[in-house]
Amino acid sequence: MADLASLKLENKPWPGGTHSLYYHYLALSEPGPGLPHFLAVGYVDDQPFIRYDSRVGRAEPQALWMAPVDTQYWEKETQKHRSWVEVHETETWRLMSYYNQSGGTHSTQRMFGCDVQEDGRSGSFWQFGFDGQDHLILDLETLSWVSAVPMALRSKPWWESEPCYAEYDKVYLESLCLTSLRRYLDLGGQHLTRREPPKVQVTRQSTQDGGVMLRCWALGFYPREISLSWWLGEEELVLETEHVETRPSGDGTYQTWAAVRVPAGKEAQYTCHVQHSGLNHMLTVAWGPPSHHVLIAVVLLLVLLLLVVGTGVVIFTKKFRQGGEEPPYFPTLSKSRGCSAPL
Repeated sequence: MADLASLKLENKPWPGGTHSLYYHYLALSEPGPGLPHFLAVGYVDDQPFIRYDSRVGRAEPQALWMAPVDTQYWEKETQKHRSWVEVHETETWRLMSYYNQSGGTHSTQRMFGCDVQEDGRSGSFWQFGFDGQDHLILDLETLSWVSAVPMALRSKPWWESEPCYAEYDKVYLESLCLTSLRRYLDLGGQHLTRREPPKVQVTRQSTQDGGVMLRCWALGFYPREISLSWWLGEEELVLETEHVETRPSGDGTYQTWAAVRVPAGKEAQYTCHVQHSGLNHMLTVAWGPPSHHVLIAVVLLLVLLLLVVGTGVVIFTKKFRQGGEEPPYFPTLSKSRGCSAPL
């Protein structure tokens, strides 16, 4: 812990925006086919960069920008995660005994990490779960273990018997975690500090009460921070707007939306305002019905389709009457067997 506490961040500004370093560990008591006993994934800005799968038995890069890292780093990470396999296995069976469970598939999860906000403030967290539910949470201010469920009261004495556990986690999260985040951001370079503006569109959906739901979509943007708001004229509709959490798109970018209920026929009076670091200015978008040109194109397409189908029917009929091939897919039915439509 003394070595960790002695680590100092380089005295240089952080890249713009909010950045984070998180780790998620998962252990299964009896994994099914295709599942590992233990899986660990590290994320920088929600993008996976390292992974340890107990079936493989070694730590592996998950991002191209981790390729230059030397073999010593990967050997150290591999040994560290192999130790975590044993720790989680012990914790899983201990918790199963608390619940009088001797078999079946059960899991323990450990999640921890740190982040730096755009204004330079930092934060961190540490959580431990069982079977997908919170179990214990470390209060970094008081260095106490907070029980998330009644059964966790049985776990607290074991964790509290070794105060160094909480002390070590606090020192790690407030020193080495931030130092590592800085190094990973330097490695990731433009990939992690890039700016990709959102693609914005507004959709309209009728509601059962006769109103309309307008939803403002922001897709394919990076970094994560974005502001979506609905306005009626010069008034921001703070309380009336429904937001969802910004989530990864799966391709290294993010997506989100904000929705508002409006009276039918008044849609054009409402605007969505979008602010993002990838935009040079605030973007204002409103819903509009399909344009006149689009409607004309759709009508022309339908007319053309009908003409093609009609021409094909005429040619097909002439050919059949001239003794050509029988119509395909319809069997010839004899009168003695009666008429029954094919299914």
